[in-house]
Amino acid sequence: MNRPKSSKRSAAIVGLAVMGSRLMGVVREQIFAFMFGASMFADAFIAAFRIPNLLRDLFAEGALSTAFTTTFTKTWEKEGPDSAWHLARLVLSTLTLILGVICVIGVLCAPGVVYMIGGGFQDIPGKFDLTVRMTQVLFPFILFVSLAAAVMGMLNSRHIFGIPASASTVFNIVSVISGVIFACLFEPQKDWLHPHFGERAIFGWCFGVLLGGLAQLGMQLPSLWKLGFRYRWNLDFRNPALQTVLLLMVPSAIAGSGVQVNVMVNGQFASHIPGAMSWLYYAFRLVQLPIGIFGVAIATVTLPAVARQHALDDLKAFGKTVEDALRFGFYLTLPASIGLAIVAQPVIQLIYEHGSFTANSTYETALALQAYTIGLAGYSGIKILVPCFYAMHPPRYEAEPNSSFWRSFWHFIINVVLFMPARVSLIGIALNLVLCFVLFYYLHLGHVGLALTTGFVAILNFLQLLYAIQKKIHVGAPGDWISFFARVTLATFICGLVVFLGDHYLLATRTTHSLLGAAILFFNIAAAGLVYFGLTVLFRLPESMELADFIKRKLGKR
Repeated sequence: MNRPKSSKRSAAIVGLAVMGSRLMGVVREQIFAFMFGASMFADAFIAAFRIPNLLRDLFAEGALSTAFTTTFTKTWEKEGPDSAWHLARLVLSTLTLILGVICVIGVLCAPGVVYMIGGGFQDIPGKFDLTVRMTQVLFPFILFVSLAAAVMGMLNSRHIFGIPASASTVFNIVSVISGVIFACLFEPQKDWLHPHFGERAIFGWCFGVLLGGLAQLGMQLPSLWKLGFRYRWNLDFRNPALQTVLLLMVPSAIAGSGVQVNVMVNGQFASHIPGAMSWLYYAFRLVQLPIGIFGVAIATVTLPAVARQHALDDLKAFGKTVEDALRFGFYLTLPASIGLAIVAQPVIQLIYEHGSFTANSTYETALALQAYTIGLAGYSGIKILVPCFYAMHPPRYEAEPNSSFWRSFWHFIINVVLFMPARVSLIGIALNLVLCFVLFYYLHLGHVGLALTTGFVAILNFLQLLYAIQKKIHVGAPGDWISFFARVTLATFICGLVVFLGDHYLLATRTTHSLLGAAILFFNIAAAGLVYFGLTVLFRLPESMELADFIKRKLGKR
């Protein structure tokens, strides 16, 4: 029997696993930037991968993960493991059927899809057609990662977090190794200091991504087998639990679509500036590093906990879990956002400015990264709060007496739209579109304006969710939150000052391409982190005190 670990310990396990995954993701992007830079081929790949990646975020790692984990956990608690495993088999079979059809449709409709996300590519000869062909190759990726997300939900609900959180690390490793091998086989290079990878190489990279998606699914299956799960094909659309999962995915997909759809909309605007889509992509990948380590890790362990607490009708514990998750998220993301904004240029120079990635690309990507960091805390807060609404009172499809199916269905859709996370997401998408027009076309801020828009909308969406959830559960006294933010803000300001002084005086005359420059950058970041931790311990923040006690225990000093 799997016993639940403490939320903070589980979050630490997931955080470490996600950290490894995100760091490997940075390595993957670093190698990709070395090979393709911000060229036409890079823009085309990023656009082609955007739709399957968007579907992965919405359905696999968003809607499906939230809906399935919540329903699977409640089914296990109320009906036992046999019913839960039966639901798992139904979900896997249904996913295979539905997503297989979606992949076929996506391949056939690829030209229309590419026009929606990168219409500006038509201005450059060959770029649009190249993107269409790559989209057709990459579309099956959504099937692999969706099945992987369902398996992850089963493991998380049984308090197994490390293996599923590490699965994306395996994806990054396999996709990089196989992508580089295929690219070199398809297009051998004579001068590795000045590589010139082109069309054949970028298709090799696409095949590596597909193999990585298969590996992400395969590495989780042994753990699922040990839990006693045995798969067999099973379809039953009349099963109430399966209907609950599918219907929960509708509001969850809408609620989780805000940031992803906004990024896709921004990409449509960016497609009219050569290289802009790549600059935004590289910058957002770096922003996702702290989001994944902090926000996703905390949300991953929070969802099963709040689902269980709500099933047991323990709203006091529910509220305490949400409060702790939000505090822990702010404690980590606020200093990360300030530090990342200050050292944006040297960090990007260290990671990306090699091979085909030029100094101009570093400058433009750094501007986008600084703009994105405005919303970093908001991104993480959304990741934490959205699943909590589904653990409480998600919209349900309930047929009314003497009413037709379609009338009941449209009643459900109306409830979905009125459901708080979905409504907030739709408002954010509309606001993002308006701000994009204003900042891009009227204020002429280019790709920086697009990144600013994404950050502002994330903050607004989070504040709306926070206002709504505190009406339903108690998430801490106002005085406690004021005290918390006062101490964290002061510590963050001093931490940012340390980073700024180090960047201004130590890195001003040195490039991070040198060993000394890279060492100074790491020392600067580490020193600022230690200052922040020391100050929060001095200010007696519970999060720091728990971490300090943990370190003392590990060192044997009680």
